[in-house]
Amino acid sequence: MRTVDTRGSLPYSPLVPMLRAFYTAAPGERLNLVTDDEAAFTDMKEFLAEQGIGFREVYDDGFNCLQFTLPAKSPER
Repeated sequence: MRTVDTRGSLPYSPLVPMLRAFYTAAPGERLNLVTDDEAAFTDMKEFLAEQGIGFREVYDDGFNCLQFTLPAKSPER
């Protein structure tokens, strides 16, 4: 499982590394996206739902995770 951790200050939106991981992942690869940015977390959940990709939400003290497996074929890829 590849983990992309966007906690802390970034010079850009945390969505950038999250979407980069999504678009560069191999089919069947498992991703774990970690963020402390609520807006980015919500936006990524909506994006995955629009793609028809199921995901697991993990809430921890001060940060959240989205875990999912990239399908073999995604319409947006």
